[in-house]
Amino acid sequence: MIRKAGQEDLEEITVIYDKARAFMRAKGNSKQWRNGYPGLEALQYDIKEGRLFVLEDDFGLYGVFMLRVGEDPTYSEIRDGSWLDDGEYAVLHRVASSGRRKGVLHEVISFAYSQCSHIRVDTHEDNIPMQSALLKEGFSRRGIIVCDDGTDRIAFERISS
Repeated sequence: MIRKAGQEDLEEITVIYDKARAFMRAKGNSKQWRNGYPGLEALQYDIKEGRLFVLEDDFGLYGVFMLRVGEDPTYSEIRDGSWLDDGEYAVLHRVASSGRRKGVLHEVISFAYSQCSHIRVDTHEDNIPMQSALLKEGFSRRGIIVCDDGTDRIAFERISS
């Protein structure tokens, strides 16, 4: 089940992000989600805005992500490529799994498409597992965007027909 996150979920969400950071480091991605990112303030803000979601089963939470329909300022400029379409889109950010279940990204993307047929997402160049998973899910690499912290990310996009 996927539902909006609540303040009562923050402890479990934090554990999931800790596990995701450890997984990224083990796979050679030491530059993404540094210094405890995403922090408590960002998570609380996303909960308040109703855009932080959790994946849950009978054993508890096993995934978390942020989904927002509407323009994302970090996607306003793209270099070394272009977007497929300039129409309304949704963005996925901070997708993380506890590692307890497989197919979390597929579940997240299926949910996202139930909200909007045009999805954009980005990841760090060192996040090879995420890049591979996005390509497997039918996304195409579109170019490079710059995050709020000034670092580059590889941008992906998919429009469902």
